[in-house]
Amino acid sequence: MSNKVYDSAQSALKDVVQDGHTLAVGGFGLCGIPEALITALKETGAKQLTCISNNAGVDGFGLGLLLETKQIKKMISSYVGENKEFERQYLNGELEVELTPQGTLAEKLRAGGAGIPAFYTATGVGTVIAEGKDVREFNGKSYILEESLTADVALVKAYKADKAGNLIFRKTAQNFNPVCAMAGKITIAEVEEIVEIGVLDPDEIHLPGIYVNRIVVNAQPEKRIEQMTLKAEA
Repeated sequence: MSNKVYDSAQSALKDVVQDGHTLAVGGFGLCGIPEALITALKETGAKQLTCISNNAGVDGFGLGLLLETKQIKKMISSYVGENKEFERQYLNGELEVELTPQGTLAEKLRAGGAGIPAFYTATGVGTVIAEGKDVREFNGKSYILEESLTADVALVKAYKADKAGNLIFRKTAQNFNPVCAMAGKITIAEVEEIVEIGVLDPDEIHLPGIYVNRIVVNAQPEKRIEQMTLKAEA
């Protein structure tokens, strides 16, 4: 087994990301995003990127960093409501957006990672989502054909890994990360801790290392909260 552990996010990305690449990026809002890898991606200067991610971060953090430098040409997302720069670029025709229902987006990535080229779903039937797509009827109900998604590179965040790349996620920070990892031709995982092979209980592993090519440690991620709401004082 070749060494999967890299000393920095920058070195892990150095020879894999190119202009025009498609990237699958884990996270939901700012929960479970690969913070260090996104910053390193910005530093590569790669442009004309297509990013598959549930959302585009916020202004100044997450994928919002790459919007500020105009490195992203297209977003394939399901929610984009927290980013003013995203809104500005889209309304000015500077950014392509492919809005996809959240469950459909997850299944597109899962299917891509499983080698399934397309699938039928009832989600989006009778809406703009169905425009230009094949519609078939099964058992008296209409379904639209959705093509799966794969990526040149997947950037994901996990809580813990062993040196073989087996991953453990922490609670809801798991979100889109496993399906993004499956869909990537090259998958780089950012983790808070790396342990020796054999330390992890096999029953606790959420994603096997066969899907992970490279690992980097970010022991103290910022884990910024997207919107903090506190109870008003009485």
